Amino acid sequence: MADYAVFSIADFDANAYANAVLFGEPYPPTSSSQLKPKMSRSIQEPAKEDTSMAISKLDLGIEDVSKQIKALVTAHHEDLLQHASNASKLSGSLSSCPTRPRRRRILDRKTNVTRLQRIQQANDALRRTARFAVLAKRLEAQMSELGGYESGEKRTGVGANGPVEEEKERSIAKAALSIAELSALLDGPDEDNPEETHAQPDGESSLPTSANSIPLRSVNAAAAYIPFITDSRKKVTEEMEAMVLQGLTSLDQSLLASSLQTAYNLRMLPTLVEGLVRDLSEAVEERIQNAFDLSRISKEIVAKEPSQASQGLLYKSRVRTEPTNITAPQFAAALWTRLESLVEEMAGCCIKVYTLEKVLNLKKDPVSGITFLDEALKAIDSKPSIVFWSSLGKSLEKCARDAAKGSSFLQQTLSSGYPKLLRLFHEFFASIAVHTDTVYTPAYQSPETILVLRALSTFEALYVSRSSTRMNEAVAQAFSGGSRAPPSANEGNNIVRAVTNELDSARSDPLLVRAVAKNAATSLESVTTRADGLVVSDRSAVSLLGPVATSQQLLNGQVATCLYHCWTKLEKLMKEHTESVSTAIGPSITKIRSRYDQIVDPLLTAIKKELASIVSRLHRLDLQKAIDPMSGISGTSLYMKDLVDKLNFVKTGLLSNFAPEIVRPWVSGIVKYVIRIFVLHASIAKPLGESGKLQLTTDMTELEFSLGAFLADGSQSKRGGNLESIGDEYKALRAMRWASFLAPLTGPQRARRPLLFLENAFLASPERTAGLAPLVVLHHILVRSPLPLPHTLHGWQESEYVRWVDEHSPEEALSLIDSSITHWEIRDGNREDAGTAVEYVGLARAVLQTAQRLS
Repeated sequence: MADYAVFSIADFDANAYANAVLFGEPYPPTSSSQLKPKMSRSIQEPAKEDTSMAISKLDLGIEDVSKQIKALVTAHHEDLLQHASNASKLSGSLSSCPTRPRRRRILDRKTNVTRLQRIQQANDALRRTARFAVLAKRLEAQMSELGGYESGEKRTGVGANGPVEEEKERSIAKAALSIAELSALLDGPDEDNPEETHAQPDGESSLPTSANSIPLRSVNAAAAYIPFITDSRKKVTEEMEAMVLQGLTSLDQSLLASSLQTAYNLRMLPTLVEGLVRDLSEAVEERIQNAFDLSRISKEIVAKEPSQASQGLLYKSRVRTEPTNITAPQFAAALWTRLESLVEEMAGCCIKVYTLEKVLNLKKDPVSGITFLDEALKAIDSKPSIVFWSSLGKSLEKCARDAAKGSSFLQQTLSSGYPKLLRLFHEFFASIAVHTDTVYTPAYQSPETILVLRALSTFEALYVSRSSTRMNEAVAQAFSGGSRAPPSANEGNNIVRAVTNELDSARSDPLLVRAVAKNAATSLESVTTRADGLVVSDRSAVSLLGPVATSQQLLNGQVATCLYHCWTKLEKLMKEHTESVSTAIGPSITKIRSRYDQIVDPLLTAIKKELASIVSRLHRLDLQKAIDPMSGISGTSLYMKDLVDKLNFVKTGLLSNFAPEIVRPWVSGIVKYVIRIFVLHASIAKPLGESGKLQLTTDMTELEFSLGAFLADGSQSKRGGNLESIGDEYKALRAMRWASFLAPLTGPQRARRPLLFLENAFLASPERTAGLAPLVVLHHILVRSPLPLPHTLHGWQESEYVRWVDEHSPEEALSLIDSSITHWEIRDGNREDAGTAVEYVGLARAVLQTAQRLS
């Protein structure tokens, strides 16, 4: 037990014992020799041998004491179990039993346990001290090497700054790792973050395993290195921070990765990342505040103004933060210049944040595999990019709101110039798109971009409100005259121009143009509502009595012209914009067109009905009387004169109230309708004699001249006056008047002869009836024959039958005639007087077969 006597001393001090072993001095110290701490920065070889020998003796002592304790526990395990199970019963008996032997054994046991604990503490302190000495020497070499880079001793060879810098970065990272291990040995384990321990390259643990370990700061040999470690940490930290700033400034990911590795080795990566993100966010916030600071703008403008000798004689405002009407352009130019600089600085800070996050995500701890980004998230709530965007949005929103409330100049300038402000931010998004994952296109907008633009919602709301006001004012001005001065083409163009200007101003931004389009849709809906209040829908609006148009027709004509210009030009405008704009405004344009149709469709229907009613009076004529040779050529029929007069009234009295571009397709449609209705009525006129044929020919000639005049637009070019442009309808009219045939006895000679006078043998020939519809030829065959016409068979009036034919397809009309012929064949085909009708039935069947073959 003599070997362990030193540990049983009552005032045994493990720190003093460790110092005595390190310095080769006896313990406990004698009165003649005192412990003197040696401040040498190196541990001599004899001390290393004494330390190793002392550690070996302590290990042997620990094993010996462990064996003694085990033997005691084995020998008395029954007593221990007995005491544990019957502690309450034995408490009384123990008080009456002799206690001296038992107390002696308990004291011996406590002494052995205390001795074992002290031996373990001393062993642990010596082991960590030895490790500390090795790391201290390593750090000295690393700092010496780093000093060589700074003094220029390492810059040899081809002046390769790149490789030398890379070696310097690696040296800094290694020195940081050594400093972190030495700090961990000095300070002991971190109880809050026990997982922060990093494995060492040589496989040894740098942190003690016991919570009651002796701190090395109390060991003189280790304490002597503390100033050196502190200086080294400060120097390495400064180098690391300089590398981080340089890497972010130049966007050098390699340099940034090396500096972050150094910070990770120093166990300060989360703090560093948090500080960098905070600094960048604060820098952006400060620049935003400066950009909207009107007092700074005022000082900047005052500084640029030329000095005046007579300033003392002039009035000078005490507060010049708000510009006057004279200085407002200078203030506005300075404001936009500051905003342009702000956007550039925001882009630079944003790119730095994304570069930092990218490197953090790529770098990993080689042992644990944890990315540096996950390590940095211990100090910040979210990714650096998310923190930056959130801070940027809050700062921008706050400054924009305060600027709008505090300065009428800023509110006016930035709200009226909001599209220009948006273009600056578009440049910001475009400049960072290469380095980040942000996207801002008409099809897709990243959440980050929407967050930033929502921060400008104060100015956007003001701009959209004023834009809506301008469009509403254009609509209100167009309808301000009421029914006395209704809107016309000019007012419609003004409305379209206002909508076009607002959409063009906002089209550079997909979100803004969408908001403006919604307001434009609302304004255009008010056009329909206001037009409804002016339009007249009673009988006077479609009356064709003449000789002049009614006031209601004049009113409806001007309103319809206004609506026509609105919807036609807006439809063309929608082709120039995106689908979202068309979706927003499309329903309003459809409503305008629908209201326009509700105005003009009843009028056009009334015109057609009136003209058809006049043409139907053809059947009141006596067309079967014989020709009087002495009477000469008969004049135009009364119904045709009325038709000519009505066409003239429609053109000059009704259609003149509308714009020419509106009327032009109407005129063509009316001419086609009149010709089609007249040809149908003329083809079913029965009975028809020779004088009737001549009368129809005369009426057709008059009709052709009147329709030609109706088509003419009054200009010298006579645009639209050519009936040839009407197409098939005019060909049918000409074919009714003239048909070609081959005279039977004159060989190849050709002559022209009216269809009405065409011989029966040529009625079924497609060449002789070219230009005429098969239905018209069939009508003429039935008129010449004793067979009844379809309307006669069904008991219809001529006008009813013509209206039915006009509303149904040619196939249905031919089917009706076929069924009428079949009905006659069944009922009257076998009669004795039916011989003359057989020829016409054959002609009709031939025409029907030809029509079926050509269809």
